[in-house]
Amino acid sequence: MSYNVADNKPPIWRRTATPADINRLHQGTLPGLLGIEVMEIGPDWLRAEMPVDQRHLQPMGLLHGGANVVLAETIGSVCAFLVLPEGGAAVGVEVNANHLAAVRAGDRVSATVRPVHVGRSIQVWQVEVSRGDGRLSCVARLTTTVAAG
Repeated sequence: MSYNVADNKPPIWRRTATPADINRLHQGTLPGLLGIEVMEIGPDWLRAEMPVDQRHLQPMGLLHGGANVVLAETIGSVCAFLVLPEGGAAVGVEVNANHLAAVRAGDRVSATVRPVHVGRSIQVWQVEVSRGDGRLSCVARLTTTVAAG
């Protein structure tokens, strides 16, 4: 993995993957169909982007809240997997999202996920989604349970 050395933190990841590796895994699945792309992996964070087009809109022409949830659960789940040793698995058990600002078609959202808690049986990941102008548009939290590896 490539890390942003300016972070000056040791990586928490126990598995190796590049953004390209993760994006290949998502091809043909919901994250791939929605255009979610992992852009960057830091020592304890991951950043992804998603376009906002007809696939992502609710009837009022704004980004559907469910698209934010798919984005948050996708990148939180990737991190839950990367932080575990080989053979370990994690599955989402709860996700919530607060939608703070509207996003319109033609924009692109950027989401950054960071750990809140990485334990032996439970992980909690916080996701902040910003629209193209940098304004925070959604805050989400994913809880995963860890299966023994």
